[in-house]
Amino acid sequence: MIFAGDIYDFIDGIAPFHTAMGFDNPGLLVGGRNTPVQAALLSLDITPAVVREAKELQADLIISHHPVIFHPLKRIDADTAPYLLVKFGIAAICAHTNLDMAAEGVNTCLAKRLRLKNIRMLKEYENTGLPEALAGETEQEYSPRAFAGFVKEVLGCDGLRYTDGGRPISKVGLCSGGGADLVYDAAQYGCQAFVTGESKHNILLDAENMGITLVDAGHFYTEDVVIGPLLEKLQSQFPKVRFTKSKQMHSPAHFI
Repeated sequence: MIFAGDIYDFIDGIAPFHTAMGFDNPGLLVGGRNTPVQAALLSLDITPAVVREAKELQADLIISHHPVIFHPLKRIDADTAPYLLVKFGIAAICAHTNLDMAAEGVNTCLAKRLRLKNIRMLKEYENTGLPEALAGETEQEYSPRAFAGFVKEVLGCDGLRYTDGGRPISKVGLCSGGGADLVYDAAQYGCQAFVTGESKHNILLDAENMGITLVDAGHFYTEDVVIGPLLEKLQSQFPKVRFTKSKQMHSPAHFI
């Protein structure tokens, strides 16, 4: 029998939970280490729809990137994700910034999806020495618009925003999710483009003024890239457990 603690320990081996950023709340957030696991669902987030999906699949565990409990809970309302997890007896393991910065974590998966070569650290997280952002070289030289189109295609985005840096692109920095503030490090590093998942108006203006093509591809699309590879690792390590990627989890943003 495989237990939630076994799966937690395996994830801890590839993305140590103690390396998460100080604001974070990763870990085994619902349930106990002794929870037997015959089936598990993987999802970027744990939403009520994802919990109900797990129940339908008779999953004992949900493994997510974003923590289902992030801020202290003052109450637990009915039909929220934490309530439903407890109601249905489903455990939850959440690997967040520890998985972002891991050797085969979110940023690495994003770099591979963008087909970057010579991938290396762009910005070091000072508390652990792990890479908060990465940089690499493109397979070919792109114009800003062509590179944005390439990112849209390989990530499967419904749409994205980008700034036109006004120069050819061959060196790209990246940070999945909400990493737009690292565009300044990318500029100092000599990147002509930077890919992330969220960006504010002032950062977009700064990127344009610095000659950086900042591609805002959406939080979901820059992080969902890790779920498939993580599922494959877990399935290989625990062949008796049935691992499934959520079909309910999706980008909440729509484009017209």
